[in-house]
Amino acid sequence: MSSSTRALFVAATVGVVEALKDQGICRWNHILRSAHHYARNHVGSLSQAKKFSSAVSSANRLQQSEESLRTVMYLSCWGPNN
Repeated sequence: MSSSTRALFVAATVGVVEALKDQGICRWNHILRSAHHYARNHVGSLSQAKKFSSAVSSANRLQQSEESLRTVMYLSCWGPNN
């Protein structure tokens, strides 16, 4: 590559970067704002996570109690008769 071609390439690159900066595409606040917007719309809140966690543990307790009741009923019907 000749020096004039390199100089033209560098000048074009600087021009493109400056144009993008003027449009706000290359600014950090634009990137941070986009990430915040995505997180706000696609990630649930902490309170929703706590509600989900308590609902799951409640469902697990319910399932365990139903299983215990089934076991008691089975043993009382089919277990040894004393």
